[in-house]
Amino acid sequence: MLAALRLLRPPNLVVSFVGTVVGGLVAVGSGVSVPALSWLWLVLAAISTSLVTAAGNVLNDLGDREGDRINHPERPLVTGEVSVAAARILAVGLAVVAVGVAVPVALREPLVGVILAVALLTVVAYEYWGKAKGLVGNASVALLTALVFLYGGAALGHPVLLAPFAGMAFLATLSREVIKDMEDAEGDVDRSTLPRERGFPVASRVARLAVGAAIALSVLPFLWFVRWDSLVGVAYAALVAVADATFVVSVIHLPARLRYEQTVSKAAMSIALVAFLAVAFR
Repeated sequence: MLAALRLLRPPNLVVSFVGTVVGGLVAVGSGVSVPALSWLWLVLAAISTSLVTAAGNVLNDLGDREGDRINHPERPLVTGEVSVAAARILAVGLAVVAVGVAVPVALREPLVGVILAVALLTVVAYEYWGKAKGLVGNASVALLTALVFLYGGAALGHPVLLAPFAGMAFLATLSREVIKDMEDAEGDVDRSTLPRERGFPVASRVARLAVGAAIALSVLPFLWFVRWDSLVGVAYAALVAVADATFVVSVIHLPARLRYEQTVSKAAMSIALVAFLAVAFR
């Protein structure tokens, strides 16, 4: 059971859950003071997101078994703690339950069903096609991260306001995925990743450009629905400034210190998530 739990990668599931909740709260804009029924829809959507993430993680390990023998030899499928057959059943079961949990929310807000369908199709397409296509695969993972926020907003009927946050999440994740491909280049013998095909200097430039675009998008809420002179505006500005600075640190030394850069990128995304949450109290 512990090996299966490691296969799901619980920290990723928590981030998916929290990201969905943050998306819903930002969409409503009244902090945590939302009706109990709205909380129900939002929690169901968040559980569904976590289950899709879990299914994707299992599929990812199934497809990466050979590369993980070099890059991540501690993974449960590599060590044999979880069998391939059991992992396949687990992935399908998680996806089915994710759909079942989301049905009540989708009946109320049909866009939830559309986003869920896009997410599931993207997960499958990535694992069986996009993963080996370098930047296309990176963009697929980035899209899934962006959809988390739109999904939360859609659950409460206001996904449009989440567009700038989804854009920032897409670009930040794209940068981190490129960095991960650089870190795993030695073991990715069966994948046409950007660093393997075009070299580390090109991959580094792409990661930096993605971060630069994400930073540019971070000012968009001020031009749309957040006031500069409000308490929320000040809080968002302070938090997003720290997040932006951390993102810069995550790419400044590329292509050196890849493990460090990836860790810093993850920290920057966590800070950005708190900045997004601040906007929910506008």
